[in-house]
Amino acid sequence: MAYVLDTAGLPAGDRVEAVHTAMMYASAPCHVIHEDPDAPVYAKMGLWDLGDANVFTHRSSGIRLLRTAKLARQDAMPVIALSVQQRSTGRLAQGGSRVCATGELLGVDLSAAYDYSWSGHGAAGCLQIPLDRLDLPVDVIRSALGGLRASPLYRMVTSHIAALARDPDRITRDQSAAVVAAASIDLCRALLASAARADGASTRAVMAETLLTRIRTYARQHLADPDLTPARIAAACNISLRHLYKICADADLSLEQWIISERLQGARHDLLSPGNRTIAAVAHAWGFRDPTHFTRRFRARYGTTPSLLRTSSTQARTTP
Repeated sequence: MAYVLDTAGLPAGDRVEAVHTAMMYASAPCHVIHEDPDAPVYAKMGLWDLGDANVFTHRSSGIRLLRTAKLARQDAMPVIALSVQQRSTGRLAQGGSRVCATGELLGVDLSAAYDYSWSGHGAAGCLQIPLDRLDLPVDVIRSALGGLRASPLYRMVTSHIAALARDPDRITRDQSAAVVAAASIDLCRALLASAARADGASTRAVMAETLLTRIRTYARQHLADPDLTPARIAAACNISLRHLYKICADADLSLEQWIISERLQGARHDLLSPGNRTIAAVAHAWGFRDPTHFTRRFRARYGTTPSLLRTSSTQARTTP
C-alpha cells in the first residue's frame, strides 16, 4: 500500500502544489484547479498496484482536473479509468458531457483530453487499466466509455470496482490479489465489449471467455443473501442452469461448495476482527440462516468452532 498524499499533515500554503504533484504521479498529468484555492484545501489520495492495473482513490475539496490536448500528446501509455463516484457529483467532458451521481460508474480515457470536476467535498475510487491489457480494439474501447450504462454488466462491474476502492489495502495484500487482478480486467473487458455494441461475433467471444469470472463475481457480491442459488446466478448471467453447471464442471468447480467456502472464509475474517456481533449475527451476515448448520460447517472446514476461534483471537489481542 502506498498513500500518495494526505494533506492533513501539510501546512495550508503547501497543499495546492502537493495535490498537483501527487496527481501527476497517481493518474494522468493535468492542470489541477481548486474550486476555492483561498479556502482550506484538503486531499487524500492512494494508489495500489493490482496486477497490471492499479486502484486509485481520491477524496478532496472541490476540484477540477483539466487535461488538454497538448498534455495528452505527451503520454506514451494509453490508460483508461473506470471510476465509481463515492461522494458529490462528478462531471466529465470528453466526447460529450456526462454527469456521474454518487454510486455510479464513469469511464475516462486518461490518455486523451478531458475535463473532470466535482464541487464541495467529493470522492471517487477507480481502477486504472492500460489499454493493451484489455485485448480489445482501441476504437471499441473508446466508443464504449461513453455508453457503459447500456451494458447488462454495468451494475456488476460498478459494484466490483466500488468494493476494490473500499478496501484496496487489504485486497492488494491478500494472497489472492493476482486472481482478483485478472478477474477485474476480465470483467472490465466484458463490460466494454458489451457496451460498445461492436461486432456481434467479437462481443459473444468476449462474453463467453469471461463467463466464469462473471459467475464468480455475481456470487461473491451476493454471498450475504441466503436465497442465492445456482438458478439465480444463471439468470443474472443470462444463461441456462444447464449451461451454468457445464461451465463450472469444465472448470472443475462445484458451485455450491465454492459458495459455502467463500461464506465461511468471510465469516472467519469477521470473527477474527474486533467487534461485538454475536456469532449468530455473523452467520446471518454471510448467508447462513441456521447458526447450528453454520457451526457444523465451520468446524468441518477449520477444525474448531466459531466461539473457540473468537475466544482465542480475543485472548491473543489482549495478552500483553
